[in-house]
Amino acid sequence: MKELRHCIYCHHILYHLGDGMVKCSACKKKYSPEKVKNTLQMIDLFCRDENALIASKNLNLSYVTVLNYYQKFRHLAAEYCEDQYNLNRSSETQYEEYLYIEKSKRHDKGAIFDSHNFLTFGYGNHVYTLLMPSLSMYKQQFLEDNLEDVYTKEFSKFMRTSKIIKISEYDNAISKFWHYFEQFITAFKGVSNEHFPYYLKEAEFKFNTPLKDRSKILEELYFRPSGSGI
Repeated sequence: MKELRHCIYCHHILYHLGDGMVKCSACKKKYSPEKVKNTLQMIDLFCRDENALIASKNLNLSYVTVLNYYQKFRHLAAEYCEDQYNLNRSSETQYEEYLYIEKSKRHDKGAIFDSHNFLTFGYGNHVYTLLMPSLSMYKQQFLEDNLEDVYTKEFSKFMRTSKIIKISEYDNAISKFWHYFEQFITAFKGVSNEHFPYYLKEAEFKFNTPLKDRSKILEELYFRPSGSGI
């Protein structure tokens, strides 16, 4: 990376300090050029779908450090998706419900309660996702009540919902996103319920945004004056 001459936050002239840090003449932020370099590289790798482990090895950084940065990027991507939907949605927006469950659990009837249920809204060639409440809160009561018929019916509904993406004529932004999401999420080999919403938004951001634009958008969000900072 070239020597920093202008502030990464406000683009004013930088002062180079004796300890290797830089300080902005306008916003007065003080930071390390090396951290800026690492952050920009992490944003690029994140946008190119390199996982945190590979990124940590490529950049010679700790896995935990890169993972924490990746989580920040996912939060920013989620924020961007919210803003874009609010700016561009129209009265013609369509939506469909989708139940996602890990492939390893799909032959288990009880897995319906471990599924992630989300709505997918389509507007133009873009999508917006809205995660619904988890069914896990009902699992114990359902089993205790021995509602086997209802159980089977709900599981069958899940299977039908999952298979709708295979119908060839159902070819729109929503179904294309479902195909994309299935491939995207499998690469992580399991995502906790706590973090799933942000992985879902990461998929939405990447589906909606061409590769050539992703890094620029996240850089602007990350290094805005009121952003995450380094």
